[in-house]
Amino acid sequence: MSTTKTIQSALISVFSKDGLEPIVRKLHEQNVTIYSTGGTEEFINDLGIPVVPVEEVTSYPSILGGRVKTLHPKIFGGILNRQENETDVQQMREFEIPQLDLVIVDLYPFEKTVASGASEAEIIEKIDIGGISLIRAAAKNFKDTVIVASVNEYSTLLDIISAQNGSTTLEQRKLLATKAFHVSSHYDTAIFNYFNEDDTYFKTSISEGQILRYGENPHQKGFFFGEFDKMFSKLHGKELSYNNLLDVDAAVNLILEFKNNEPTFAILKHNNACGLATRSTMAAAYLAALAGDPTSAFGGVLIANGKIDTTTAKEINSLFCEVVIAPAFDEEAVSILSEKKNRIILVQYDVELPNSQVRTCLNGLLVQERNNITDEKDHLKVVTNSAPTAQEIDDLIFASKICKNTKSNTIVFAKNSTLVASGTGQTSRVDALKQAIEKATTFGFDLNGAVMASDAFFPFPDCVEIAHNAGITAVIQPGGSIKDELSINFCNENKVSMVFTGTRHFKH
Repeated sequence: MSTTKTIQSALISVFSKDGLEPIVRKLHEQNVTIYSTGGTEEFINDLGIPVVPVEEVTSYPSILGGRVKTLHPKIFGGILNRQENETDVQQMREFEIPQLDLVIVDLYPFEKTVASGASEAEIIEKIDIGGISLIRAAAKNFKDTVIVASVNEYSTLLDIISAQNGSTTLEQRKLLATKAFHVSSHYDTAIFNYFNEDDTYFKTSISEGQILRYGENPHQKGFFFGEFDKMFSKLHGKELSYNNLLDVDAAVNLILEFKNNEPTFAILKHNNACGLATRSTMAAAYLAALAGDPTSAFGGVLIANGKIDTTTAKEINSLFCEVVIAPAFDEEAVSILSEKKNRIILVQYDVELPNSQVRTCLNGLLVQERNNITDEKDHLKVVTNSAPTAQEIDDLIFASKICKNTKSNTIVFAKNSTLVASGTGQTSRVDALKQAIEKATTFGFDLNGAVMASDAFFPFPDCVEIAHNAGITAVIQPGGSIKDELSINFCNENKVSMVFTGTRHFKH
């Protein structure tokens, strides 16, 4: 039996009529019998094209305020019958069920209704019942039936029936069925998540994915599933890679800590800040951030908490960097930064990030709440005899924000609202501290009067002793070790200030 099928009848019941008219006209031109309901039927009638009301087939009107229109054996029999099955063919004749070769559906806009802030009653009425049932039925019977499950596939259908004179291949029907099941599962996930209040259930669905050049390495396939265009407008440059996206994510989370600060500029490499500074102008902030580690800045991701002006762009342009991100750019700044054809320039929108973080683990997923706690002045508990000065407190908070967004184990040095150095991703806190001291020395920073932040407590006084010997005068850490007194005592004996936050900021 031929797997090519010619469409002779169609059921059309859609919410969105955009792009529907040329399909209806093409079907009419090809002598296809069209069945429809409600607003769609009225739309087709207004085109002057014959349409058979579903009520004439079912002998039932639309009832319960339109909640029940197509849910009837004569409709679903017309969709689900197997044309090569003799019993099905016999029952179709016996019960006078019309064959339905094509089903076009576009569901009620549930997600948009939720996002609009509508009432619960309005949201409930946007849970499509008949439409979702039609989609599943037609997709299940893809061997005989064509399913178009959303307005996004209208143009695909029109291309097929125009090029093939109303015929479809099995491969085309199966592909449309696959897309239809994606539509239905995504729709059901959205409804479930609207109702669900149990954190032990986890369902997610993203409507479209983007194929990346590769994953972390060229031999790995890579994909991005998300709505990038809702967060950024790309003004220039090549397509973002898997690693670019990870760095952009780290940059966005870091700069969020400084959203309401004076001009702040950060430079990241491999998800960690290698430079960050706050100054009175963006250009000064950039230059101070770059001085923190100009070696690592090569090929990095740059992000600002405010507009990048022409002066800042001229300074940036001499650095090879992959991505530059800011909430706004001067027109001339964009022109300057675009001189490097591959440099990616992103305008970041003010969009709230998801509260849940998800990553694969073993044969499943780990899900956690976002770390939404940022250490503030009123969180600090002075645990030493001497309290930090006002400048030291500002620097301690500054360092803590960076520490929170740096891979554990980490130590961060800051001075005068500048990231002086950090030790990142080390297996011991002492190693992280020694790495930070070495980096600060390498780039000519004087640690006398600088402050230190740690993402977790000190179980021994060795870290504060090494830091003190390097010139550190104030320390911020969460506290909570049974041996906290050892570190506190050393600080008291050596006139080092220490504050506890009570909040650990591991980042693995």
